[in-house]
Amino acid sequence: MALTSHRGRCAPTRTSPGRQLDDLAGYIATPVTARRGLLARLHYLTRSDHARAAARAAGLTVTDRTLRAWLDGVRSPSRANLERIERAYRSVRRENVARYLLARLNREGRGTRVEIHPVNQSQVDRPRQRVVEFRTLNVRRWDRIVAAWAAGDDQELDNAWVDQVIDLGSQWGQYEYVTNVGFAA
Repeated sequence: MALTSHRGRCAPTRTSPGRQLDDLAGYIATPVTARRGLLARLHYLTRSDHARAAARAAGLTVTDRTLRAWLDGVRSPSRANLERIERAYRSVRRENVARYLLARLNREGRGTRVEIHPVNQSQVDRPRQRVVEFRTLNVRRWDRIVAAWAAGDDQELDNAWVDQVIDLGSQWGQYEYVTNVGFAA
């Protein structure tokens, strides 16, 4: 995972809640470069008029004739089209799964218990290391987090996450950037 500097601290560029939500979304495991993975994604993106419209909105703008040729195996998509198919698939999948995840995570106002593992400080010079322990937090308001994740807006996802960890009290800054966040839905 790449690290970037933010106000003098090292922070993961991809948020941990976003990675966990991606895991919960249940994407197709076979890569898009394999015929099976390609067909699974194309079937997902073309199974209904709503799915086709969402795929077009997500950037997959090819003709129906081209889609049929890909599905029949007559032609293969270019590398750029494979990337567009993958992006469109992930975007549509997030949009479809977001409502379900939101209901499961909010649990009618009870929320979901979240495990927060702090950033690994083994690479920090000894005098600058801090003792930051594993924490748990019950998150009751997932709306902004899930909406930002579904939209693919990492900056808003970071902001929504910071708004939740403020509930940790005076130590919230230690958990703004973390190695791992675990929860289930």
